[in-house]
Amino acid sequence: MITASHLKEFAFFKGFSDQQLEKLAGVATEETYDAGIQMYKNGDPARAFFLIQEGKVILVMDGYLGPHKPSMQVTVDVVTKGESMGWSAVVEPYIYTLGALCIDRAKVIAFEAPGLRRLMEEDTCLGYRIMKATAQVISNRLTHTRIILVGERGLSTLTEY
Repeated sequence: MITASHLKEFAFFKGFSDQQLEKLAGVATEETYDAGIQMYKNGDPARAFFLIQEGKVILVMDGYLGPHKPSMQVTVDVVTKGESMGWSAVVEPYIYTLGALCIDRAKVIAFEAPGLRRLMEEDTCLGYRIMKATAQVISNRLTHTRIILVGERGLSTLTEY
């Protein structure tokens, strides 16, 4: 069973009240995935928002290389203990924008999306805090992706335009 004190351990919930965390614990469950398991794919309905308790999950994007070539999987980020993923569960159209592949056995806290969104609508202060924390996750992931692009393509290539 997930408790409010358990959720306090995650940076995502910094500044949340005990009452808010109790509500969130009510829509949370623990899940475990073995290494090699794909938790979800790009384009899947976003069924949950996740916090990583143990293990590593890579967020991947499939790259189309042409009609007669297999798609290439590109790692966008590595999510580890204490981090979150699956923000698509609270952002319309509620479709995952990347895939999630476990590279280690992963133990996660899953917040079921419909229940989480219902809480956000019923308690707008809670909803605001969740969206603010979600925006920070998206911003951090975008910054990380930019760093990867610069490293792979070189700054000169990006500034030629």
